[in-house]
Amino acid sequence: MTYCVGLKLDAGLVFMSDTRTNAGLDNVSAHRKMHVWEQEGERLIVLVSAGNLATTQAVIGLLDERARESSETGASVFDTPSMFRTAQLVGNVVKEVIADSAPSGQTADSSFNASFILGGQIRGSQPRLFLIYPEGNFIESTPDSPYFQIGETKYGRPIIVRAFDRSMSFAEAAKLLMVSFDSTTRSNLSVGLPLDLLFYENDRQRVAMMRRIEPDDTYYRSISEGWSSALKSAFERLPSFEWEPAAGRNRQEPR
Repeated sequence: MTYCVGLKLDAGLVFMSDTRTNAGLDNVSAHRKMHVWEQEGERLIVLVSAGNLATTQAVIGLLDERARESSETGASVFDTPSMFRTAQLVGNVVKEVIADSAPSGQTADSSFNASFILGGQIRGSQPRLFLIYPEGNFIESTPDSPYFQIGETKYGRPIIVRAFDRSMSFAEAAKLLMVSFDSTTRSNLSVGLPLDLLFYENDRQRVAMMRRIEPDDTYYRSISEGWSSALKSAFERLPSFEWEPAAGRNRQEPR
């Protein structure tokens, strides 16, 4: 399992992904799940992945191979005329890989499943963000749903739902994601550091910042410890539950 998030801000796009993969308690390793294709001034495409590692690596491998070679091998992420067409391309590659791995065809609960968050911008169009499902179909972010999560989402989702604002700065978005990922890593051992963080600023067609967050990262540790302390303080400030024992009521003992 893994955890990945893509946010669409007024200022641009933000992505974060963990690197943990496991096939049992005694087989834990780290693999990068964030992949970037960049033509400065022309296009910037980011893809983060969750799911079966063999499937995600095959999808990335095919996209990389077709980006390096001539168009005779198939459409390339460097050839697509729009981010929508890029999402179609990635979806088709996902279907191709899963169909090859599972002769009976892909299903959402298949052991070969994989999901992706795709985002970026091609010169002359607006930045866009997509969620691509294991079946190869996809949806695009909207003002009502300006972010996507894949993988182990349930522990980190509450903070994003409560605190996300499209007008926030990149620094505020990074802080929000640090809290979301800290909550997830504390609750599920299948998600773990290092983390990869990327900022994309609108209309630049290049990475604004890409950073790996290691377990000993000073800022991450301060966020983790500060959030734990803040939660305890907030809990203590909440009003106490008031109740009175029921006088004279017989209590039935459990059998």
